[in-house]
Amino acid sequence: STRAAKPGQRKAPSQAAVPAPVHSGPCAFQHTVLPQVLHFSVLISNCFTFLPEICNTSSPSFSFSCSYVILSEKIMQADLFSSANFKCVPLNISGNASPRYIRCTTYCFPCTSDMAKQAQIPLAAVIKPFATIPSNETPLFLVNHGENGPVRCNRCKAYMCPFMQFIEGGRRYQCGFCNCVNDVPPFYFQHLDHIGRRLDHYEKPELSLGSYEYVATLDYCRKNKPPNPPAFIFMIDVSYSNIKNGLVKLICEELKTVLEKLPKEEQEDTSAIRVGFITYNKVLHFFNVKSNLAQPQMMVVTDVGEVFVPLLDGFLVNYQESQSVIHNLLDQIPEMFADSNENETVFAPVIQAGMEALQAADCPGKLFIFHSSLPTAEAPGKLKNRDDKKLINTDKEKILFQPQTNVYDSLAKDCVAHGCCVTLFLFPSQYVDVASLGLVPQLTGGTLYKYNNFQVKASNFQQFLNDLRNDIEKKIGFDAIMRVRTSTGFRATDFFGGIFMNNTTDVEMAAIDCDKAVTVEFKHDDKLGEDSGALIQCAVLYTTVGGQRRLRIHNLSLNCSSQLADLYKSCETDALINFFAKSAFKAVLHQPLKVIREILVNQTAHMLACYRKNCASPSAASQLILPDSMKVLPVYMNCLLKNCVLLSRPEISTDERAYQRQLVMTMGVADSQLFFYPQLLPIHTLDVKSTTLPAAIRCSESRLSEEGIFLLANGLNMFLWLGVSSPPELIQGIFNVPSFTLLPEVGNPYSQTLRMIMSIIQQKRPYSMKLTIVKQREQPEMVFRQFLVEDKGLYGGSSYVDFLCCVHKEICQLLN
Repeated sequence: STRAAKPGQRKAPSQAAVPAPVHSGPCAFQHTVLPQVLHFSVLISNCFTFLPEICNTSSPSFSFSCSYVILSEKIMQADLFSSANFKCVPLNISGNASPRYIRCTTYCFPCTSDMAKQAQIPLAAVIKPFATIPSNETPLFLVNHGENGPVRCNRCKAYMCPFMQFIEGGRRYQCGFCNCVNDVPPFYFQHLDHIGRRLDHYEKPELSLGSYEYVATLDYCRKNKPPNPPAFIFMIDVSYSNIKNGLVKLICEELKTVLEKLPKEEQEDTSAIRVGFITYNKVLHFFNVKSNLAQPQMMVVTDVGEVFVPLLDGFLVNYQESQSVIHNLLDQIPEMFADSNENETVFAPVIQAGMEALQAADCPGKLFIFHSSLPTAEAPGKLKNRDDKKLINTDKEKILFQPQTNVYDSLAKDCVAHGCCVTLFLFPSQYVDVASLGLVPQLTGGTLYKYNNFQVKASNFQQFLNDLRNDIEKKIGFDAIMRVRTSTGFRATDFFGGIFMNNTTDVEMAAIDCDKAVTVEFKHDDKLGEDSGALIQCAVLYTTVGGQRRLRIHNLSLNCSSQLADLYKSCETDALINFFAKSAFKAVLHQPLKVIREILVNQTAHMLACYRKNCASPSAASQLILPDSMKVLPVYMNCLLKNCVLLSRPEISTDERAYQRQLVMTMGVADSQLFFYPQLLPIHTLDVKSTTLPAAIRCSESRLSEEGIFLLANGLNMFLWLGVSSPPELIQGIFNVPSFTLLPEVGNPYSQTLRMIMSIIQQKRPYSMKLTIVKQREQPEMVFRQFLVEDKGLYGGSSYVDFLCCVHKEICQLLN
């Protein structure tokens, strides 16, 4: 049964209402027994609905279908995260932030560090401060206390939130984080009602909601003065290959469109963001696009060793005012360099120039760099080809993930200090050293996009355009600092993401957008109380696109327990895998991959062995017992272990491995879940009269059929697999032709329904997915099969069944 919770503290779930952490359905049983399968029920909209195919009793080697659990959770997701009746996931209206902002590896922390060590379950939170708010929900409320600024605890500096307890008639309040008693400022005083709550409790967002914003005072601004609106600088590689393949012309044409959609404040008609333009190869070209000019003017900087900004007035301009001059420039750039034979490029000086331009304009901003080759020209940050396959599976393999030179690390530090975010669009046809070039985008809160062997008329053409449009339009905050505060007894110790840290507490980001997440690990420094619980407050200080300094606050209260069973009940597998992936991908810079893989397997076995020993009912040693909340942990962990970052394969390029490593480091929970366990849909079963997705199936070759058509998506790639005996009428309906290579737009129900399904899958994903059409038994099918993650890897890696056996063996050894 549930025990009573204090105000602001969540109730502990009952056994039958175990939270459904997005992929593991709530079950009526304490644990799942494998391979002697128990049928279990799934709670949907407070009703128990039996899904018979979740359990595969006909197969002794495989115990349950992960995909049907995934499906059940997708059905449940809307209710889980918006229904006030759901007790296990905290909600904004109860003083807790929505799970779209904060997801925890467990929603019940152990009371002692000894208990945490015994279970070995990581205590972590995945924080996505700027997560997109659905259009049918109210935006975060903005609190403005004028010159007084936000009310904060005098000792720990926590911001006013629902966890503060007002006392002495409302004249003082006790901080929920450090227990310090503070005086209430005169402007903030309000009387209390008969239960000790302020009379304006529901009128003030900071007293009743889990997430809200404050308008920051000048004390929170650089040099104690209001910030200027940010700027976007577009920097185009105009080397020979980019001109000849039409990439430069494509970029210039597309910029005319996307500049019309620069982000702006909700109440404003036009964007306050200024724009500037630079082209480069071995030298840099700055352009004056002041509105009173008839033609743009170009200034060349040849000294790339000591970069300087040759002009201030006319470089960063308002797009609406200078639109005609900017369009003239974008029309002229492809012709301007049409006869250039220069193929060598620089890279670090390009970032340096953009950063100094923003610094000279005294504003934060973002650099959009379009680059395609290894920077081999004589300049700071010059790189050489070090793609050495001989290092694979050696202790020196970690070098391939490290930058070649410390130039990029120090450059990233300077960029963060000046609020300069870098987003890089890469178009490589060969090795470009992503580990080095991608470091600055990662550490400054930017994004890295990569399009291998890009061709203007190929399928990745539209992929690039979609990414560019989405990146420019997305919700973003500039010049950000994040601090995570906790109540006494535990603290934040480690941080993973696209961040830079000068000390142990302040997470610095030149910018942070709606797709970026920071994963935070917590450790005990004292005992936690079951009555007081554990409190987390994430505060992000940032500058809006309109130039206003704000504080975004997210609060979360967690239960604490001295019972291991409570800890396991409240675990969330998706958040656990996000944490394990980021901690492992961070470790590849310093440790051998073999050691990292062993650590992951050992920790998985330890977590499950602890549950078996301390929480599960007695059973035969031959049975593998998993807690409800971790039913899909082994399949996810095996997917992580088989990822190309941790599993060396000569067939996968070094750049691709470095690229995937960087992407995962900034992913939120939903994105990392799809990345490691792709979604596989049987398209041949779709109902053209319905708008619902077909039932997802397991990612295994055994689930494919020669008569079927299947769609697979993992957040980066999308495959349409066609069986050799696919129904001709379905092929004709989708493609409108008997043979095909691309997916055409056909005005019939089959084609429209398929495109609708693809659009739903693509929606809210940070990267536009490239669609590849795969025919059964043809060469491209080899790439597709790499994503059937439950099967044995083509280049190594266990099948799910083999991994279960491996984990079971480890558990037995630990218990013995």
